[in-house]
Amino acid sequence: MTLSLEIQNLWYGYPGGRGDVLKGVNLALEPGQVVAVVGLSGSGKSTLCYCMSGIVPHIYQGDLKGTVLIQGIPTTRMKIPEIATKLGIVFQEPDTQLFSPTVEDEIAFGPENLCLSRHEIGERLQLALKQVGMEDFRNSGPHQLSGGQKQLIALASVLSLDPEILIFDEAMSQIDQQGKSAIKEVITGLKGRGKTVVMIEHDFENLDVADRVLLLRDGVLQPFEGSL
Repeated sequence: MTLSLEIQNLWYGYPGGRGDVLKGVNLALEPGQVVAVVGLSGSGKSTLCYCMSGIVPHIYQGDLKGTVLIQGIPTTRMKIPEIATKLGIVFQEPDTQLFSPTVEDEIAFGPENLCLSRHEIGERLQLALKQVGMEDFRNSGPHQLSGGQKQLIALASVLSLDPEILIFDEAMSQIDQQGKSAIKEVITGLKGRGKTVVMIEHDFENLDVADRVLLLRDGVLQPFEGSL
């Protein structure tokens, strides 16, 4: 079986930085796994997201050693648009991902850029809205929504690309309990469909949907033993 995501002895330091942020990280994820990564602020969690998603090295440069593979292909040999069809990322701040005048436009943007047919775009739009329970807000403006609703729309825009891997970068940190429950339900559904999910988390209450929990401490990824 081809691994969904694999990290091999990854080291990374930012340009002009003071040493490596990630230090020999290894990780292997199979389809249908939900893995959570916890760690204190400054431990390198967001940097790990950037490396997994190809933001490093395609957008952020620096001193990179090791390999990140998406479905067996090194991210260094892929372009960002290609990565986006295989791996999607939902960030902590939904406002950084939302820019269209309506929810419908927001979710359709990705599939439109894949040059899919109008019929396929419509089907993906409907499915993504259904997955996050936001069908009634199709014609709303994202700026009119609550923080939790915005996060669900940001998630739907990623789901519309139907990636095999999804990364949640502390995506539940600024939403209420109802919003958290909705996102957890989506994660459980993704797992059931054989998708691979990586959760970057600081709130232990969100770890109940994870199959495995790892700790990133001082740039080193290790099994989590219950304390930071």
